[in-house]
Parts: sequence; structure tokens; C-alpha cells
Amino acid sequence: MPALRYPDTAPESTAASRPNFDFTNNKAGIQAVNPNLTRRRFIKGVIASSVAAASTNAGLRAAGAQDQGSGTVERLVSLNINGRVRRVDVLPQETLAYTLRYKLGLTGTKIGCNRGECGACTVIIDGVTNYSCSTLTQSVRGRAVRTVEGLQAADGTLHPVQQAFVDELGPQCGFCTPGQVMSAVALLEENPRPTREEARQAMSGNICRCGAYDHYLNSVMRASGQSS
Repeated sequence: MPALRYPDTAPESTAASRPNFDFTNNKAGIQAVNPNLTRRRFIKGVIASSVAAASTNAGLRAAGAQDQGSGTVERLVSLNINGRVRRVDVLPQETLAYTLRYKLGLTGTKIGCNRGECGACTVIIDGVTNYSCSTLTQSVRGRAVRTVEGLQAADGTLHPVQQAFVDELGPQCGFCTPGQVMSAVALLEENPRPTREEARQAMSGNICRCGAYDHYLNSVMRASGQSS
């Protein structure tokens, strides 16, 4: 294979001169580099290619950043909590239970299983019970959220359900009690005089690890004005 040969002197660069990377075949059929290719032209060609590639990548990154910016979620949101509008900084994947406890200081809402099974985190959203540990805070903007702190009257008088729970000695350790109370309140607002079986069904989403289920059912029946 013939050796590559470079001219002794590099030709002056002109507007018409551009890097030439053409390959030619010699008599033996072996592909050889175009003898007009000089070291200077080669380096200039590499630099020009690098600049073009960098410009293209920069444009793609800028377009991607613009698309990402247009899809971001507003973090400073207004929440209707217990009839009061609260402004709070909320992450896109933040749960309502986390926001209530650690951003708004409403620690009556408990976090038990943190996967929507035990019911300790139950709150009422637009009249329907929800597990706040599996509800994103961003999803409740513009909706009415009630927690156990919002049940008692302004003068401190307990809600009838809360009072019935006290009278029937419903709580044992008390950890699940806020969620039990919220489920009972939602039930009685929809069905003021449920049967014991209806109350059992309505409260079935709340686990009591102390096993005080009969006490809680007695409390619901008392709050509805029926004998336990």
C-alpha cells in the first residue's frame, strides 16, 4: 500500500477551498486517501464538524428544556382545608397526608400503613371519605377537604360523633380513632339512621389493631340517636 504523502507546504486557504475527504482507488484497487487532503484541511474539517454537532445538541437541549418547562406543576397551591383556604408549597408527588401533617400541622390525620389499607389517614373530600396517604395533594385543589380537626365547633364543643366515641369508650390506643371518626361522620351525613350492619359496612375500611370494633359500632349507633 503506498504511503500517505503530504505536500511540503500547505496551500493558502481560500473561499473555494474546503476540506476534501474523498477516497480514490489506486491501480491495485486499494482505497487510498485523496492526496489533496492536507493536515491543515483535515483539522479544520474536524473542528467544523464538532462545532456543527455542538450547535445541534444545544438546540435539542434547549427545545427539551422548553417542553419540560411547559409541563411543570405549580408548587404554591391554595387548599380548602376545614373551610379555610391555606397556601402551601407542594411537591408534584406529595401525598395529602404528608401535606396535612408536615406542612399544615394537622397531625390528627395519622399515617399508619402509608399504602391505602388501614384507614388511619381517612379524611373527607367533597363529602366522600378518602385515604389521604394515597391521594396526591395536587389533586385536591379546588375541593373541600375536612380533617378531624375541623369537626368540633368554634367554642370547642365536640362533634356528636366525637362525643359518642367518648361516651362509648370507643378508642383503645387511639391511633386509628381519627380515621374511624371521619368514616362515621361521612356515613351519618349520608345516612343519618343506619342499621348496625350498614354501619359495619361503612366502617369496614378502617382497621383497629386493638380490636375495638364493637365499641366503635356502638359509638356510631349512639351518634345516630339509636340504642347501641
